Amino acid sequence: MTKVEFFSQNGRISGFCSSGHSGYAEEGSDIVCAAVTTAVKFAEAAICDALGEQAKTKVLPDEPRITLTLPATCENEDAVQAILTGMMLTLCSLRDQYPDYIEVLEV
Repeated sequence: MTKVEFFSQNGRISGFCSSGHSGYAEEGSDIVCAAVTTAVKFAEAAICDALGEQAKTKVLPDEPRITLTLPATCENEDAVQAILTGMMLTLCSLRDQYPDYIEVLEV
């Protein structure tokens, strides 16, 4: 199962961690993993590359895990929060369609 945790502090999404494989299908054919990966990569690219925010991204090479942590304040805070909220809503929709393969938590 893929697990995506969104970190929240004082009503602000401060980052996320995505880990695990969904197990929906074989590697390379897993549409749930592909959808999660796309959402994660989009959010990371939009925040770090398009907006130029200094989010910390950590990828573990030996396991399927990526963590993105925002700085305490962002120059484009409203845009960053919109991106992360959109990501959360997208993954919640995916979870509703494939509840046995993805878990979305707000911690």
